Amino acid sequence: MRMSHRRGRMQQRGIAMVVGLFVFSLITACASDQTKPLPQPTPDQVRGHADRAFEKLKQEEPERAAQPPVPR
Repeated sequence: MRMSHRRGRMQQRGIAMVVGLFVFSLITACASDQTKPLPQPTPDQVRGHADRAFEKLKQEEPERAAQPPVPR
């Protein structure tokens, strides 16, 4: 009788520890800082990126015209 009583108590302690660890991890996860969104680029930055991409396309255009067409 005593062994089964002792085993039951050990199981209860184990379950209590698992539940306690779960609650602790849940609390620490909720308390952590949220990730901050990236800053939005300024209109000048967007314009600069677009200008560079357009210049790159203009440079590649003659190269593409010299290549034979790709069969579909």
